[in-house]
Amino acid sequence: MAPAQLRPGELGHHLPKAGMVWWHGCSGESALLQAELAQGDLSNTEFTGIFVPAINRLEPLLSAGAKVQSFFMLPELAARPAQTHFLPLCYRDIHRTLLRNPPSAAIFMVSPPDADGICSFGTVTDFLADLWRAIPVRIAHINPLMPATRGGCGIPFSELTAHTEAPEPLKESDPGDDATAQRIAALAAELIPDGATIQAGLGRMPEAVLRALTNHRNLAIHSGLIGDSTLHLLEAGAMRADGPITAGVAIGTRRLYDAVSGAAFRFRPPSYTHDIRVLAGLDRFVTINSAIEIDLLGQAYAEAMPKGLISGPGGASDFAAGARGQDGLRMLVLPATAGKSSRIIRPDQARGPVSLGRFDTDIVVTEHGTADLRGLGRQGRAEALIAIAAPEFQQDLSSFLASQPTW
Repeated sequence: MAPAQLRPGELGHHLPKAGMVWWHGCSGESALLQAELAQGDLSNTEFTGIFVPAINRLEPLLSAGAKVQSFFMLPELAARPAQTHFLPLCYRDIHRTLLRNPPSAAIFMVSPPDADGICSFGTVTDFLADLWRAIPVRIAHINPLMPATRGGCGIPFSELTAHTEAPEPLKESDPGDDATAQRIAALAAELIPDGATIQAGLGRMPEAVLRALTNHRNLAIHSGLIGDSTLHLLEAGAMRADGPITAGVAIGTRRLYDAVSGAAFRFRPPSYTHDIRVLAGLDRFVTINSAIEIDLLGQAYAEAMPKGLISGPGGASDFAAGARGQDGLRMLVLPATAGKSSRIIRPDQARGPVSLGRFDTDIVVTEHGTADLRGLGRQGRAEALIAIAAPEFQQDLSSFLASQPTW
């Protein structure tokens, strides 16, 4: 049976009266279907998905009474704790949780069907690519502006419950650049060998490091997320010739979205991109992530600001675990200061949960230098981190270290 054609006002009729609904986030969030949902009463509905701060806006759903189960904290979720179920899980555990308790419906964006009737998940090949067979109600926004990506992940048009087709620009993001990011990126680039396979996290600093690698050669990308910096490497001839880019999600500008259907890109779900056995088999695997703060023990904090939680664990710990195989290198890149505060801190100054433990990071880079923590004891690690802190904070950090008899 062919899937039903959605008409205005009918979306809610296809959803269960109560239960969990998968809501496609990242660059594939459907403003069209969100606007229709927001006109109804969602007080018996809970949405879940991968929601990125500053990209996805859930306020229309929350204002209609919906509850949200999220693995990342967003400002609008923090403002509505009674409607929010926050699960701070790494990607391995998100996958297990969703497999045990799959949503009863899914609303998502795909490309138009190809000659074989397959709709590609395009730039958002996330958990839904593994889950959709276990979800009985599948409602698709078929978007001609969503590129069909390679990698074997899609859903047959015939498996949809209902659909609507309309062009809608994908969500875009450009983290920008500045002199500090460029200095950090230049230092980090010196440590990355030709022939490396690289994972880079979300944000200005990891993106800057990738842009600094345009003179490298024979690189590959294996990451949960890619941005425009990956395209810069491809255009500069820095990537290897055969299948250089494997990712799950693309968040960038339209220029990136116009390129990701090309032969250089493969899109795979988290069951592959974040699988420790896959990661451990990658040769010269380098992870590049950022943090809000790092303490003198080498513990990184990436989820909280002074006013509270702003994110979630994400996939950084999965990649850190995978990079322990082969000759992996795990790198944290961050500015030394935020306003008038040091981002290299005493352990008693830390805010929020530990995102990466002291055994999950090999090298820390700020604009003031590089701290190689490998093989160092607590005293040596602290001294190496103090050396790359902003000069105006080094004395205070050194005084704290001297006051610790057990160090």
